[in-house]
Amino acid sequence: MSEVGESLNFIEHIVEEDLENGYSPSDLRFRFPPEPNGYLHIGHASSICLNFGLGLRYNAPVNLRFDDTNPIKEEQAYVDAIKKDVEWLGYNWDTERYASDYFQQLYDWAVMLIKEGKAYVDSQSSEQMAAQKGTPYEPGRNSPNRNRSVAENLELFKGMKDGNFEEGSHVLRAKIDMTAQNMLMRDPIMYRVLHKAHHRTNTDWCIYPMYDWTHGESDYIEQVSHSLCTLEFAMHRELYDWFLDQVVDSKKLRPKQREFARRNLSHTVVSKRKLLQLVEQHVVDGWDDPRMPTISGLRRRGYTPEAIRNFVDTIGIAKRENLIDVSLLEFHAREHLNKIALRVMGVLDPVKVVITNYPEGEEEWLETENNPEDESAGTRQIPFSREIFIERADFKEEANRKFFRLKLGGEVRLKSAYIIKAEGCTKDADGNIVEIQCVYDLKSKSGSGTEESMRKVKGTLHWVSIKHAIKAEVRLYDRLFSDESPDTHKDKDFMDFINPEALEVITGYLEPSLVSAKIGDRVQFQRLGYFCVDPDSSQENLVFNRTVGLRDTWAKIQDQ
Repeated sequence: MSEVGESLNFIEHIVEEDLENGYSPSDLRFRFPPEPNGYLHIGHASSICLNFGLGLRYNAPVNLRFDDTNPIKEEQAYVDAIKKDVEWLGYNWDTERYASDYFQQLYDWAVMLIKEGKAYVDSQSSEQMAAQKGTPYEPGRNSPNRNRSVAENLELFKGMKDGNFEEGSHVLRAKIDMTAQNMLMRDPIMYRVLHKAHHRTNTDWCIYPMYDWTHGESDYIEQVSHSLCTLEFAMHRELYDWFLDQVVDSKKLRPKQREFARRNLSHTVVSKRKLLQLVEQHVVDGWDDPRMPTISGLRRRGYTPEAIRNFVDTIGIAKRENLIDVSLLEFHAREHLNKIALRVMGVLDPVKVVITNYPEGEEEWLETENNPEDESAGTRQIPFSREIFIERADFKEEANRKFFRLKLGGEVRLKSAYIIKAEGCTKDADGNIVEIQCVYDLKSKSGSGTEESMRKVKGTLHWVSIKHAIKAEVRLYDRLFSDESPDTHKDKDFMDFINPEALEVITGYLEPSLVSAKIGDRVQFQRLGYFCVDPDSSQENLVFNRTVGLRDTWAKIQDQ
């Protein structure tokens, strides 16, 4: 039971009311039931966090159940990816289950419904059945096969199971009410013939149960107390309950379905069909492409599980759908990475600086903080020498008083190093600056304790020693779609809004400490953003992905 005054979402209120009205804490069991027909995405994160969060809150078991009733689209690879994602988010399930575990029980119950006159085999085409379905304003018409005898239905259904019929030749339908206002109650299909190998049962079955028949009965078998679904299943609740009515034992707990709103994320799509289209048309490089909203894509991009859980907690659970700005997810990424990421220096658009009064051939190692947000992170040494790289955008020959970076005649501090002053620059034939000549103040070394070391200048720049720098491939990822709702336009396809600047690949020059960086390591390139080491990385070719910039640059674009 919750503490007095504690803020609860409406699902938690439902659970609390059930506990007050006779449920025992030991009655509580939840489940996360993905279909293994694709990778999990950020939209699934709300359901994962809700169900497993309830399990933690009430010390109740949570099943991971795969609704694997469609062998055409489902694969073991998707099962493995889903398990990895749930574990990575920080959750452990009580029992791993599959709808296919219950194929025999579901079949036996279907036979029972036939014997009770509550199900029949329909031999019409899908087009004929659709024509009889009616509309929300007109009742449907009974199938001419609706009054087949029990004996004939049993014989046909067994023939379906035994593989005697072609796909599409017969289906098993529940006999409910073709005039029902809820069209899902108009004799819904329970089974169809599919001569496809299943990833777990292989060719043991050639009939497969439909979702509505499978889901509630699976909940009942597992004794799930609360079956939590997104709003598109609200109309299915009546059918969920009707199917349960046919099989429940009064001595066992009856599951209850309740619905919550899907949270849509701006500048992306979360339809598995559309995500698969992006993969198959090579718009992205797979389900785990860092531009994808999949959990594996976010992980590869450098997001932390804590950031995703904090994001889900912030948006909460609601009864109405709405569009969440992706900048909120990016905010939580920055907030957590700021606490944990090592600060390093890398230059992504370099221009050479020669410190003319620094001795040629000399080098020194300077101490710098690993993370100013975490004292326990300690310090490290970085090399300094006569020739360094800085960012090209950090220098102008002439600039106004609001430009606090390097300009001719102006001073800046090099992070953890010295104050330098620009005295000249060299250009190529096209007028591009190729070298900047500077002098340094020997007494201004950071942390040396001298008066000069504490002298204030307005600009501080990141840099790397050219002699010691290591090259790396840097992938600058941005939002995959330029439109905040790419799949809601009636006159355009969502693919029309692909952002051509969603990926830029460049060569960066990094401080040498990163030579030992391992896949998955997350760092902050100072003044540039947060980056992580991609799985494509090797000792010969380091690859870094930009997770998120230090600031929301899209907000500036939208304000222009």
